[in-house]
Amino acid sequence: MAKGAKQKTHKASSKVLKVKKNGTITYKKGNGNHKTAKDSSKSVRQRRNKGTLSKGMSNRIKSVIK
Repeated sequence: MAKGAKQKTHKASSKVLKVKKNGTITYKKGNGNHKTAKDSSKSVRQRRNKGTLSKGMSNRIKSVIK
């Protein structure tokens, strides 16, 4: 008896997004490595922190990256 095909992991997303124990998905913010002299100190500082996906977006993506 054949079962349905399993969902493959989206490798690019799984390498960028991390699932924490409480279920939230985090990612590293971009544009913070070089050529930041033109940006304000506040924006450069905020890019050092991890970003979190919204609840609706994370529900859609969890099935793809697990």
